[in-house]
Amino acid sequence: MIVWIIGLSGTGKTTLATEVVKIVRGKGQKVVLIDGDVMRKVFGSENDHSISGRKKNAERICALCGMLDDQGIDVVCSFLSMFEESREWNRKNLNNYFEIYLKTNMSILKSRDQKGLYSAFEKGEINNVVGLDLKFEEPKKPDLIIENNGTKTIFLKSANEISNLFL
Repeated sequence: MIVWIIGLSGTGKTTLATEVVKIVRGKGQKVVLIDGDVMRKVFGSENDHSISGRKKNAERICALCGMLDDQGIDVVCSFLSMFEESREWNRKNLNNYFEIYLKTNMSILKSRDQKGLYSAFEKGEINNVVGLDLKFEEPKKPDLIIENNGTKTIFLKSANEISNLFL
């Protein structure tokens, strides 16, 4: 099973993925967590935040999930996943793929701004911010859409439901 959690920066992808993995492991099952930010560190500076760098990173993560899926290893992946073509590849090539789209109002994302991306963009310090100057292709066929405009406690209640996918 590959659970693919996607959304813009600040939607709670890593938070939700970490909680799902914690619940699944707590029930004695093994599961791998693949986080987009961690994978960028693993692959190094070779992947910049341009469109081509983002596509290359997406291709690597999809291929890695495919390899793990072929070996029967369960994965929770938290990844911006801005390209519909990547998600379509997953649907066609992964055996048991479940896509979760986290949707949050831009005003809330800007107020959360844990990484400082939105404020740095508004100050003109950076560019290539998905959702601002780079288009995010909303998923056409997500299996689940979660609106994350409320509290963390309410948001994390969905982790129990998602963890049941692995049981």
